[in-house]
Amino acid sequence: MSRATEVRSSPASGLHGILLSFPVALFSVGLASDIAYLRTAEIQWTNFASWSIAGALVFGGLVAAWALIDWLRLLRRPGGAGRLFYFVIVALMWAIGLVNAFHHARDGWSSVGTTGLALSIASTVLALTAGWMVFSRTARLEIAR
Repeated sequence: MSRATEVRSSPASGLHGILLSFPVALFSVGLASDIAYLRTAEIQWTNFASWSIAGALVFGGLVAAWALIDWLRLLRRPGGAGRLFYFVIVALMWAIGLVNAFHHARDGWSSVGTTGLALSIASTVLALTAGWMVFSRTARLEIAR
């Protein structure tokens, strides 16, 4: 019996996936808003990006707490290194997103710029990486059944 078929999926893992979908979507919206601001100089795009990033941080904090608890709870079981790597990705996503939120809280014209765009790109890529890690693992478990 392979290790993939021994792992059981639970309703809680579905809830984790739903919570993770918010940072993935909201960090991506923040990045799109930053790009729109840099192309149009319409100040409302920075407000939209700031609120999107704030929403992503709320749900990202829940996802990070979930990942930490999951890693600590299953520390001695196989796959602990993968859970730790996932937690590090989510923690980095949240930390870079927090710095990004502080940067976007600056005065209107200087709130995005090159630094804000780079932070948005980094947090979006990390959110997409975390989503890929969770949903590809779920897909592999479903296929193994």
